[in-house]
Amino acid sequence: MTLADLVAGALAEQQQLSAVERFSQWHEHHDASPLQSRHYRSLMPANPPGAGEQYAFDVDLDACSGCKSCVVACHALNGLDKQESWRDVGLLMPADPAAPAVLQYVTTACHHCLEPACASGCPVNAYEKDPVTGIVRHLDDQCFGCTYCTMACPYEAPKYHAGKGIVRKCDMCTHRLADGEAPACVQSCPNEAIRITVVKTEEVRRQCGEGSLAPGAVTSAFTLPTTRFTSAKRDVSKFRPADEGHARPQHAHGALVVMLVLTQAAVGALAAVLAWAWLGGGWSTASGAQFLTGMATLAAMAAVVGVAAATLHLGRPQYAFRALLGVTHSWLSREIVAFGAFMPLAVAIAAAAWAMPYWPVAERLIPPALAAAVGSGLVAIWCSVKIYQFTRRPFWVGANTAAKFFLTAGVLGASVACAGAAWAGEPPSPVRAFAFATFFLTLAKVAFEVSQLRAIALTEQTSLASSAKLLRNALRLTTSWRLALGTMGGIVAPAISLLRASDTTTAWLALLACGLCLAGELLERTLFFQAVVPLKMPGGLPA
Repeated sequence: MTLADLVAGALAEQQQLSAVERFSQWHEHHDASPLQSRHYRSLMPANPPGAGEQYAFDVDLDACSGCKSCVVACHALNGLDKQESWRDVGLLMPADPAAPAVLQYVTTACHHCLEPACASGCPVNAYEKDPVTGIVRHLDDQCFGCTYCTMACPYEAPKYHAGKGIVRKCDMCTHRLADGEAPACVQSCPNEAIRITVVKTEEVRRQCGEGSLAPGAVTSAFTLPTTRFTSAKRDVSKFRPADEGHARPQHAHGALVVMLVLTQAAVGALAAVLAWAWLGGGWSTASGAQFLTGMATLAAMAAVVGVAAATLHLGRPQYAFRALLGVTHSWLSREIVAFGAFMPLAVAIAAAAWAMPYWPVAERLIPPALAAAVGSGLVAIWCSVKIYQFTRRPFWVGANTAAKFFLTAGVLGASVACAGAAWAGEPPSPVRAFAFATFFLTLAKVAFEVSQLRAIALTEQTSLASSAKLLRNALRLTTSWRLALGTMGGIVAPAISLLRASDTTTAWLALLACGLCLAGELLERTLFFQAVVPLKMPGGLPA
């Protein structure tokens, strides 16, 4: 073969297109729309969002028949696991019993809010709002499974996947929209009840100042949801959710119960030592040093165990270090930072107390360390309060949560101090002072819980009335045990010790009171999680 033949062959080969090149050429000169696009083209916007706009769901309630084709399609086309669902169908019924019996179905998924609570509360920045489309996306690889977004979202859009240890949610089928294809729910609806529209963000802000998305849903001013529900046949504001008043006990979150109670007990114990020092107590005597060492050791142990227990709540605890990423916007991150400062201070105080006999300088380091530890601990408890207040669940309203959390610190701190002083051989006066504090703090806390139970039982607020119903019925046994343990440990036992019982009797009573108070507070915190009624969209008929 000559050189000329080789060149001619190469030139001829170059004139023949590869399969990829032929497909590319065909794609440029033919309609490459999805095969089914003719069925849903009218349900999609003609142009993508521009400046000050974003995609949104638009649901025609008159067309929704409750067939759940959208739920099935979302599950199938997104490859969801069994029992996993990103879209739900609820039911509305006339609020007036005398009105004609009419059923109104409501299909709902993530509303891709302008100010998503899931993103604001996430401690690891696992949510992002696309600056072009406005779609709120969840970053699965960033999530560490704390499930706080499932509490923060008032529409229950994020769903926890126990097998993967993360949360997942609707992303409006972003990958399909990018290729000009409709989301699964839009494609599957036989009545064309769901469509994708482009909305102006300023108009959404203006409209969200009035009312809510649906009866029973939280005010739209909270997160500014973009979904629009329309009906030309009936006024849905005169309807109520079919599941209204049918609340069920929620997950107990055992790891969070242990974390909250033990960390608050640790703060209370060190606060009791600090108060004892300010009132003239000291640790120069043998009994004083023993009291300080015992209290500091117990506080350090409670802090360490409490913080460690928090990691058991995570779906992927190996990524717990990411919790600091959201410190600028997430109260959960701020709580972790505050307790991260408190715990080493508590451990340092315990170490200094043990080192006092061998290192005299340690005695001078303890007072400022105590003040710093108590200060950071109180800040941490306040952050804990804000975590649950942020969700806007009525049972977790800020004043009620703050009273419970800070009184827990006071009750457990005083009861531990009473037992510690009695067993350390301190004079009767500090023992009686701590018993007195335990008595009145527990009396205040139990009275507050009982009065709250009576008050919310009489309220017309549906959510609080449902919480009261849970406490009186489904959670009656736990409620009874909580009140009994709190009364016996925090009121009866300290009252007996205040009646000038012998030193030995006082010591054993104080120890018993401490254990009963701890058990009572653990049950109270369990009820705190189980009796709450989450904010959500309308649900179906209760089973």
